[in-house]
Amino acid sequence: MSQATILVVDDESGISLLAERLLTRAGFKVIAFTEPRLAVEHLAQSKIDLLLVDIRMPELDGFSVIDHAKSQQPDIAVLVMTGFGTVETAIRALRQGVDGLILKPFESGSELVQACRLALADNQQKRDVARMRALRPLFSVAETLLVETRPDHLMDLILGAVTGHLDCAHAGYYQYDPATRALTLLAGRGIRLPDDNSDHPAGLIGKVDASSAPIIQNVSGPGEADLQDILRAFNLETAMCVPVARPTTRGVIFAGRDSGRPIFREADLDMFTILAHQAAIALENARLYDDLRDYIRRVEESQQALIQAEKMATAGRLTASIAHEINNPLQAVQNCLHLAGRTDLPDRKREEYFELANSELQRLMATVRRILDYYRPGGQETEMVSVPEVLERVLRLVEKQLLDRNIAVETDLPASLPSIIGVSNQIQQVFMNLILNAYDAMPDGGRVRIKALQAGNTLQIIFSDTGPGIPEENRNNIFDPFVSTKPSGMGLGLTVSYNIITSHGGKLELEPDQKAGASFRISLPVRKDL
Repeated sequence: MSQATILVVDDESGISLLAERLLTRAGFKVIAFTEPRLAVEHLAQSKIDLLLVDIRMPELDGFSVIDHAKSQQPDIAVLVMTGFGTVETAIRALRQGVDGLILKPFESGSELVQACRLALADNQQKRDVARMRALRPLFSVAETLLVETRPDHLMDLILGAVTGHLDCAHAGYYQYDPATRALTLLAGRGIRLPDDNSDHPAGLIGKVDASSAPIIQNVSGPGEADLQDILRAFNLETAMCVPVARPTTRGVIFAGRDSGRPIFREADLDMFTILAHQAAIALENARLYDDLRDYIRRVEESQQALIQAEKMATAGRLTASIAHEINNPLQAVQNCLHLAGRTDLPDRKREEYFELANSELQRLMATVRRILDYYRPGGQETEMVSVPEVLERVLRLVEKQLLDRNIAVETDLPASLPSIIGVSNQIQQVFMNLILNAYDAMPDGGRVRIKALQAGNTLQIIFSDTGPGIPEENRNNIFDPFVSTKPSGMGLGLTVSYNIITSHGGKLELEPDQKAGASFRISLPVRKDL
């Protein structure tokens, strides 16, 4: 407190000079007046830390000087001097927020210095308490602002917090636009200050933006005359402005009270500064959330466009493949019928052409059936299915084919395997497709191993063979329709099988990193009821 400025007001020149000398010697900056009105005028122009004032003065008593001081500088510390210490005087002094009282004449210079230091310390303590009380509500305000991610709603919350917590009717957020180099009112309540579109520090908003320092400006008292003129023009008693700056934006938040209202105190400015910084963080978060929402929307639109493009490409490939598969036998039938219709053709040759046409028609019908199976893998009622029973039935059906090609089958089926819920003939079709795929992959013989086990709530059946395996370039699209590694294959067997297992709530996967042969794993859910 050694650099504090003290204003001494006493109509007795001897007391005034003594106080000035003692306090200056103690390290204070001292300004002394014997005329109270001159002291009041000085208070209106200069910032004072402590008012040391006599109570009884003929022209203007000390309590009136205190009133003027508090109206101009609410946070000023006050120490009263009096030669007539009464209870009434002490009570009145307390009511006016006086920070201390000292009797004249002073017993020693140290007594006056100590009284001034105590008054300044007590005043600082009061201001600290006021700040703490003011800052407490900001915790809930901060939480409210930070959870709101919609910029328009957030701005309304910010203005409501400013007007509510600072007890003012006017608030505004001015944002700097780099394109126009101007401060523009983005949102506000109450009046609109004239420099909202200023690109220079000519007014209140522009000055704060240029200096990057918060200010309190009152219509009277210490301050700049041109800024006070702005307040008078808009019938404002007091105003505060705080600059806010974030990596992507900068602006100024304004608060103002109408004429006749109490002026803002330093505690108000502290609260406003914290509130403004919280508001800036919340606004940046909301902008980032808005950017993120826009990015997600654009990604979703791009994904939808890609999906649609892939659907169209798949439809094109599918149509071309179907046309190819159907056109070949149709052309063969057409050729056979054309040749069979020749009048000079022997009966035996005509019968041969009819047999060829019938064979191609059978192939065409089989193709159509498999295409229909691809699009309609389900549609039958479910039942309890025993995997070992279905597998035994399939192996009986292909037993002769496997023996003729010298293919051995090994099974590992625990007796405790649970049943599954599904469509029996569809599960049979999947098992048949996987075994026949292994059969086609091993023309010179080999081995098929079938293993089943329960893993948690799933039943897993693994089909492995000792054939050449799946080429690396085909592994990623092995379940796509019309993709086959067999010269005469249509590429629908694995696709149909995949759709059947998926419709049963399971998965059909090609086991990765197989050293030899191919291995497919079926995973089906185990359930206890229909």
